[in-house]
Amino acid sequence: MQRAAGGQVSVDGEVVGAFVGPGLVILIGVTHSDTTAAATALADKIYDMRLFSHEHAKAVGVELPADASRELSAADLKLPVLVISQFTLYAETKKGRRPTWDQAAPRPVAEPLIEVFIQALRDRGVDVATGRFGADMQVSLVNDGPFTITVEVDG
Repeated sequence: MQRAAGGQVSVDGEVVGAFVGPGLVILIGVTHSDTTAAATALADKIYDMRLFSHEHAKAVGVELPADASRELSAADLKLPVLVISQFTLYAETKKGRRPTWDQAAPRPVAEPLIEVFIQALRDRGVDVATGRFGADMQVSLVNDGPFTITVEVDG
C-alpha cells in the first residue's frame, strides 16, 4: 500500500482507473490461505490506518476541529483508492535466479477475494478505481513520502 498524490492504471493504452490528489494505491496479492473475512478485514484496516497529516487534510479541503488527532486516516479524509491486483507480490525468490509463484493463489481463488476487498471499500462509500484482473497493466503514481508499507491480516 502506498500513500500517493495521484495514480492511474492503463490496459492496452487505455486508462481504466485513476485518481488525482491525495489517496492510496493498493497493490494486492492473494495467497492460498486467504479468506473472505480476511479480505474484508484488510480493506477496513488499510482505510482506517492513520497515514495522513493535517497538511493532507488542507489539500483536500477538509476542515478539522482543533482537537483532531495529528494523524488521520483515508477514511477521515474520504480519500480515493486505486486497487491493483498483483500476484507477483507472492514471488518466491529464495532459490535460484528465477522467481516462482507457488504462494500466489490461482485466479479462481484470487479474483473473487480481490472483488470482496474492493466491495468492502465501496460499501464504506470509498471512491475505488481498479485495474483489470489478469491483464498486463501499466501503473503510474506519485508516491507521497515515499511512503510504502506491507499490510497483512490473519486468516
